[in-house]
Amino acid sequence: MLDTPEAVVEALRENHERPHGTQRTVTAEELVEAAEVFDKPDTLVTALLELMTAYEFTGEQRKSPVAFARLLKLWDTAPESFSPWEAHQVFWRFKWVTTSLLQVPEVPLDTVRGWIDRMRERYEEAGHGMQPVAAMRHHVAAHIGTGVDDAYDLWVTRPRTELSDCEACETRHRAGYKVAAGDDAAALDAWRPVLAGEQSCSEEPQTSQARALLPLLRLGRTDEARSHHLTGYRRVRGNTGMQHEVGLHLEFCALSRNEGRGLEVLAENRPLFEATGAPLDRLGFLTGVEVLLARLVEDGHGETPVAGPPGRNWTAGELLGHVRGEADRLAAAFDARNGTTAVGDRRRERLARRPLLDAPLPLGLRTAAAPRTPAGAAPALPAAATAEAPEVPEDFAALVAEARRLARLGHPGADRLWARITERLADGSAAHDDRLGPEELLRAELAEEHAYRLKQKDGDAEESGAGLETAAGLYDELGMPWQALAARARALAWTTGEDDADAGRDEAVRVRLDRMLGEAERLKDEAPLTGGKPGDGETALGADAAADRVLSYLTVLYAGAYAAYQETMRREPEEPGPAPERFEEAVGALRAEAERLGVPHQVANARQFVADAAGRRGDIALAESELRAALVDIEASERPWRGSRPRALLAQVLLARQEPAEAAELLHRAIADAVRYGEEDFPLAPTYSLLGHASSHLGDHTGAVRHLSEAAARFDREGEHPEAADVRMQLAGVLTEAGRQADAVAVLESLLSEESAAALDERMVAQIRLSLARGLRELEEYLPSAEEFLRLAGTVSGWEEDDAPIRTLVTADTAVALALADRWEAAEAAYERALAAHAEAPNPPMIVRMAREFARLTTAARGDEGVETALAHLARADEALDGVPADAEGFAVWYERGEVHYRRSHVLAEAQRFEEALAEAEAAIGVHEEGGEHGELPRAEAVRFAALVEGNGLGRTDEAIARLTTAAARCRNAGHPEAAQILTALREEYLARPRG
Repeated sequence: MLDTPEAVVEALRENHERPHGTQRTVTAEELVEAAEVFDKPDTLVTALLELMTAYEFTGEQRKSPVAFARLLKLWDTAPESFSPWEAHQVFWRFKWVTTSLLQVPEVPLDTVRGWIDRMRERYEEAGHGMQPVAAMRHHVAAHIGTGVDDAYDLWVTRPRTELSDCEACETRHRAGYKVAAGDDAAALDAWRPVLAGEQSCSEEPQTSQARALLPLLRLGRTDEARSHHLTGYRRVRGNTGMQHEVGLHLEFCALSRNEGRGLEVLAENRPLFEATGAPLDRLGFLTGVEVLLARLVEDGHGETPVAGPPGRNWTAGELLGHVRGEADRLAAAFDARNGTTAVGDRRRERLARRPLLDAPLPLGLRTAAAPRTPAGAAPALPAAATAEAPEVPEDFAALVAEARRLARLGHPGADRLWARITERLADGSAAHDDRLGPEELLRAELAEEHAYRLKQKDGDAEESGAGLETAAGLYDELGMPWQALAARARALAWTTGEDDADAGRDEAVRVRLDRMLGEAERLKDEAPLTGGKPGDGETALGADAAADRVLSYLTVLYAGAYAAYQETMRREPEEPGPAPERFEEAVGALRAEAERLGVPHQVANARQFVADAAGRRGDIALAESELRAALVDIEASERPWRGSRPRALLAQVLLARQEPAEAAELLHRAIADAVRYGEEDFPLAPTYSLLGHASSHLGDHTGAVRHLSEAAARFDREGEHPEAADVRMQLAGVLTEAGRQADAVAVLESLLSEESAAALDERMVAQIRLSLARGLRELEEYLPSAEEFLRLAGTVSGWEEDDAPIRTLVTADTAVALALADRWEAAEAAYERALAAHAEAPNPPMIVRMAREFARLTTAARGDEGVETALAHLARADEALDGVPADAEGFAVWYERGEVHYRRSHVLAEAQRFEEALAEAEAAIGVHEEGGEHGELPRAEAVRFAALVEGNGLGRTDEAIARLTTAAARCRNAGHPEAAQILTALREEYLARPRG
């Protein structure tokens, strides 16, 4: 009941603790009405200030000036009703009213300027400096686009006052001025303190992060842009007071070619379509929506369903028309009010922007809402992907001749030419030319090429094998036995790579391949094969035919080696049987004949088989030597495009040997060559993942984030969602290690969307949720963290008995999260459940840490009243540790026991039981001694606290100084100068105290 001023004040206090939103704003309005009943101006002052705060941070600027007018009247009639803080707020909120009036196009510009004049008069009367007034005049000038430079100079040349905007907000406005002047680099330099986290406030850094996205993209600083989108968007998501910033994130998605991500952002912010209290910010939001939708419609996705104003379903095209109409009207209203075209010009400038990147910027996020490519349209490829792709001749005979030449070389560019040949024959723009030889030859080549592409795309050995059989039949008709034999051998070998292959199929394949090898020997006897360059009397056509026979022969041998390799790979390395011998024989034959015939790239293939098998057996040295030799062979073959795969394999070997530097170089080269030569079949996603792993080991977190983000995006495009999720988990780990916890949380959240999680194994989802819950806890987002832990607890509750320790872990973490979120009743219930789970499935580390954290939080929440409860928690921690052997693997018992003593010392000191606190601190010091060099830092902290108890609690300053002197010297000798500095600083503080 709000029947007394005290009850209203208490309700105001409770409301102030709520997050900004409709509930808080409506309650604030109700509390103002309740306060008006009483003859207590001080209560009404507090209520009006709370109402203004609610309006300011929920995008209700239309209403704010009315509330302030009432507040100002009270200031004039009952100034004694204002506390010192409230009196300061009267002058502070003059600025809020100025920006609120600018937000509303119906408010005449003269009214806005008149208000600033009134602000100046009030400031002068109160003796305040004029810098905040100059700042307001600059905001007006920047808004209407006239007199901006002069207004800026008048503002920035005046000294700051206690009523100036905070440093973070002023930094934003300075940077915004430079962006408007076209100097992105200077703007980002000005923004650095905010974007680096050195300056912050309730609006920063999230406001600046949104506004810096475009300058970062324009300057090519994409790694920073990615990070600021991930972290900044989380803080503005769904916030009606941040409409403009959400619009900037939508624009970023369009300009970075992340339209799918943009659709997700749009869906998450659907309620913003109904937020109309801040028209200027609404215009910013609608324009960002329009930028995104225009990109979708231009790319042919006008019929894509999108999230728009509630009440009906929308397509991109329909919502674009709706948004465009309202935004045009708003912009026109502002320009009419201002008497300039500045607002409309800025809007038109945003709408004219086109994507700033050739390919989507990998964000590291799982995006489920990507628009589908229209039927018949080819997806856009990055320019770099075809940087050295062969030209496509217009003359059909030249086109086929070039395709054959590249195919003979094994050049990846041949695929593009064969595809073009197929297209031209299908659309009738070309017909067979007698200069190309028999038409059946071209049909055979196309059938072979189609079969190969089918195998690479779908892995369907049966259908692709049928295509090769078709090609082989045509080669037979043409009297080309070698080519027919090679096609059939490839078809047969491909069946050995099938997942359902078994011993019976292996045996059948071996029998047929042996026959083919026999046929190859017969053909060799009829016309011996020779390597090297063609003789002087041999024509070019004859040379090509001879080379084709050699390549076909080696293809048959390669098929035999491949089949033997697949059979070996399906068996455990130590499994007995003849498979390893057959493998060595087949690979040896391929290598020997390739060397005899002078075909080094097939020698390299044989070496790669050996390297793969050796790596699987754990013979890393042999794998490395064979792969290095293979790269030498490829260099000799003058076919550099064949080097990407062995380089990637060698990099894997080197990573296993903890040599990430050379591995990273090899992976960079592998990717660069695959892209350079247009090798579409190269496994770029796994290679980027390896490169991210190598970069992480080198401490290059920025590079690791970039490469892992690229890997995840590529896995998604290939439909490999579990692999993408695994990479994103690695990405989150790298981000956490780099101190970018908010980025990591954004990545993990994207994995738990309904569609994303549905594609994943339950255990992977659980691991993601655990990482997310802990990440949110690190960000001090305690309630969301607790909610994630509770969801996780529900998941693991049904797991098998073998997973019982995991349930203990999750329940303990849940208890701590609930306590951190100040949900004590639920926290204590979870605490008891964790103890019960521990009794059934012991997990001492989690129980000890839970109890220790509860001790800390209990004393923080309840003060002296919580001392005995806190000590009881620590006693439980001791009990859990008593059952753990001192040499337990993966658990430093000495550290945990020392931390329990340390925490007990704190609790006792809080209760002013200083002798007991000192004894516990000294016990902590002694236990940390057991940790050797690993215990130096926790020992130093225990020493510091012991000295505080001695010097401050017990008044034994000399003993504290002696303790600190010894400990500081020990830290310096142990290589911990920072710890030594902390101890020395406390020692000097004690030395400076007067002695009795």
